[in-house]
Amino acid sequence: MRYELTKDLETGHVMIDSEHRQLFQAVNQLLDACSQGKGRSQLEPTLDFLVSYVNQHFGDEEKLQTQTSYPGYPGHKQFHEGYKKELAAVVREIKEQGSTIAALSRLNQLVSQLVTHIRMEDKRLAQHVKQS
Repeated sequence: MRYELTKDLETGHVMIDSEHRQLFQAVNQLLDACSQGKGRSQLEPTLDFLVSYVNQHFGDEEKLQTQTSYPGYPGHKQFHEGYKKELAAVVREIKEQGSTIAALSRLNQLVSQLVTHIRMEDKRLAQHVKQS
């Protein structure tokens, strides 16, 4: 399943949408590599990108939230912190124990969780920023 920034995922905020496109592009590159039997060689670079991306993107969003006095900031930040911990744990597990089906399933669940977060929370944030 390829990930695309469809209309229901677009926030209308240039920076947020641009960063979300980068996320989807990285995940899709990994999926493409897997379908070509080259997934193992793409896995570690993708994991490294995801960790870096999440730290940068979440920081960018949090900066927008504090600059605009976003009322949902505490909950949004709490999600971000928990997500970063979960992602770090899965990445560590994959790097130490290899790409087990269970670990890859958890990674896929985390990507799906992020898509849901985009659809709900990031759209709310972008709407707030637009009105500020």
